[in-house]
Amino acid sequence: MAKPKSKLLSRPAARLARDARGHDTSVPARERLELSVTLPIDPSSLYTAWLDAREHGAFTGGQASCEPRVGGRFTAWDGYIEGETLELHAGERIVQAWRTSDFEDDDADSRLEVRFVPEGDGTRLCLKHTELPKGGARKYREDWKQLYFAPMSKYFTR
Repeated sequence: MAKPKSKLLSRPAARLARDARGHDTSVPARERLELSVTLPIDPSSLYTAWLDAREHGAFTGGQASCEPRVGGRFTAWDGYIEGETLELHAGERIVQAWRTSDFEDDDADSRLEVRFVPEGDGTRLCLKHTELPKGGARKYREDWKQLYFAPMSKYFTR
């Protein structure tokens, strides 16, 4: 039996609909968030760890998979998160199409940009998460802090 095809990036494009004032009504308003954390690890090593399935799983506590290349697929948190890598700039920046199993089937993928900025003896990880479904900024802001930044701080401090 064939494995079901992922819904990621296979959403049909929404038809453009405009109200009387010309505002696009075909796509619900999308949300964004920006967060950062400083970690005691150099940017190149943190970049590599983010893209390494075994280490990503170790610093989050959930199983991960990753094809570390543009167009490569990834999962995190035991399959709760899935996506595709859109851009890689070695040691500096990763851009991914990103979604969780909480997204509705017709929700477009969000966009995650992770930058690795040298700061003292460590790295400032700057995360910009855009194109989130309504309510996503509030929810995922706390999830990034609790499920990524807190365990990463502990993991990389050891």
